[in-house]
Amino acid sequence: MKREAFEELVDRALEGLPEEFAEQLDNVAVVVEDRPTRAQLSGSEVEHGHTLLGLYEGVPLTERGHDYGMVLPDKITIFQKPIEAACRTEDEIVEAVRDVVLHEIAHHFGMSDERLDEIEEERE
Repeated sequence: MKREAFEELVDRALEGLPEEFAEQLDNVAVVVEDRPTRAQLSGSEVEHGHTLLGLYEGVPLTERGHDYGMVLPDKITIFQKPIEAACRTEDEIVEAVRDVVLHEIAHHFGMSDERLDEIEEERE
């Protein structure tokens, strides 16, 4: 998939957020990269042999104190090539992008991977 089309999927996922959540993303940069860097992989909790589909880098809203300010934006990176490799069809890519964007935004709101796994299990 061309980068421009993939970025449009990310934009659509962001546009689909409820307003009360979208308003709280005012200091968050969302970017698309081909693959995670070695530094991103080593700094994450990804098991050996796996890769990242997305990554949240920043201070979650739940951990910000009264003195939080004058900081660079938080960053959410969506990794195009691993998502494409994990999917067989374009429809699967659309769904995976949406899921990854929502997953990383959930980290911005302070949700842990463990809690997100629990929610996913409850959905299934």
